[in-house]
Amino acid sequence: VQLQASGGGLVQPGGSLRLSCAASGRSFGMNTMGWFRQPPGKERDFVAGISWSGSSTLYADSVKGRFTISRDNAKNTVYLQMNSLKPEDTAVYYCAADPRFVVRTTPTYDYWGQGTQVTVSS
Repeated sequence: VQLQASGGGLVQPGGSLRLSCAASGRSFGMNTMGWFRQPPGKERDFVAGISWSGSSTLYADSVKGRFTISRDNAKNTVYLQMNSLKPEDTAVYYCAADPRFVVRTTPTYDYWGQGTQVTVSS
């Protein structure tokens, strides 16, 4: 499974961005999809995850109510809509995929994209 993340950039506080992650390869490897982020000098943290059907989603407490994860299986793409962005959201954002069916918050997914930089600054 190959993952290509895009959509990052520079945005002012309070602004919005939509990240996309296009997946290719064996579909069974994409049963669970997730977004993680890694601020400079810090560990990679869970942001959001979604099951194959989209019926199950998980969010980090820090992004609940502001971020929304979704997926389009016909396009093999997962999205992260980020609203009301804050400077502390600044990080490299990574998408991840896993063949297991449980949405997990630990960075133990089998497949990872290259990351896209999100900078929130005035």
